[in-house]
Amino acid sequence: MARLLQDPSKLHPSEWYTANQMQRASTESQKSRSECMTAESWRLVDEIEKTTQKTQSDVNKKLEQRREEIKFWKQELDNKLEQIVHETEILLTFKNRLERALEGCKEPLVVAQKCLLYRQRRVGIDLVHDEVEQQLLKEVEVLQGIIALLGRTLEQTNEQIRRNRSAKYDLDMDLKDKFTALTIDDYCASLTNDTPHIIYADNAVKLEGNFVSPEDWIDFTNINVEKADKQRNNSLALKALIDGILSQIANDMRKQCELVNNAFRNRVKEVKDAKHKLEMLLAMVMDETASQEKNIAALKKAITDKEAPVKVAQTRLEARNHRPNVELCYDTVHSSLMSEVQEITKNIQRQDALAQAQTELKGLSRRQLSLEEEIKVKENTLYIDEVLCMQMRESVCINNY
Repeated sequence: MARLLQDPSKLHPSEWYTANQMQRASTESQKSRSECMTAESWRLVDEIEKTTQKTQSDVNKKLEQRREEIKFWKQELDNKLEQIVHETEILLTFKNRLERALEGCKEPLVVAQKCLLYRQRRVGIDLVHDEVEQQLLKEVEVLQGIIALLGRTLEQTNEQIRRNRSAKYDLDMDLKDKFTALTIDDYCASLTNDTPHIIYADNAVKLEGNFVSPEDWIDFTNINVEKADKQRNNSLALKALIDGILSQIANDMRKQCELVNNAFRNRVKEVKDAKHKLEMLLAMVMDETASQEKNIAALKKAITDKEAPVKVAQTRLEARNHRPNVELCYDTVHSSLMSEVQEITKNIQRQDALAQAQTELKGLSRRQLSLEEEIKVKENTLYIDEVLCMQMRESVCINNY
């Protein structure tokens, strides 16, 4: 009966007590571990929060620094862009000055060449390589040299303008990229944890694309800045060179133009003096011609006047030759008549003075023609130099460009 009442599956009270103790110990241990885990979790959460905030704060600071750095370089680029644009605009005015100077050299050159061409029309002894021609040839040489110099300087200026524009293009592109980068970083700086529409971007952390180092980034902009500075300095040097060239060529052109004009004035004076002397000689020759013509007329009259006396003498001789017999005497009368006839005949036949006078008259006529031709030569020269050349040269105007 006792065995029937005892259930073999029941545990001993001590086992029950031990089991309860173990449950309590296990629960307390689990609770303790949970509490430690909770504490560690809160510590980790707190640490992560602080780390996240610190990291985000550091990123914000670096982002701000980056924005300031971009602003600094953007300002540098803006300054260089303004300078290079300003220099290019000024250089364009210098280019216009060079073009006006080049155009202004054409008329003096054409005038000088026309003067040389006109002076080829001089004739005779006046077709001489005189001081005027020497100075005109030098003026053509000077003007051609100036035109060549201005042409080379204009090419140099065009090339410098091209380089300035190339530097400006690089600055523009760099500024455009800086503006875009600054806009993006401004946007990034404005983002907070509470900003709506922020998203996960898993691929954002991958370094893909054409990333460059900060040093390369600075070097790239530095190169653009240095290029702009170099071209600006080159522009300043070129402007000084152009100023000097324009000033020098104006002085050279004026100096040579005045030398040519002085040579023309002196030559015209010389030709006028020579023409005046020739005219005086012509007047003398014409006076002498008139005098010689009178002399020849007088000689001819003198010869004509001797015809009657010789006739009288010959008539007397002829009459006395008819005296009869012994009266046909060679007396002093007959002898004198013979001498008279011989002398008058001899004087009539002697025409040396008349021939010489006529020869001299011919010589005077040739001299008159020669002088008249030479005076015409001088008149032609004066017309060329004083009328054609000097009046044409009055239109030449040499300006400061």
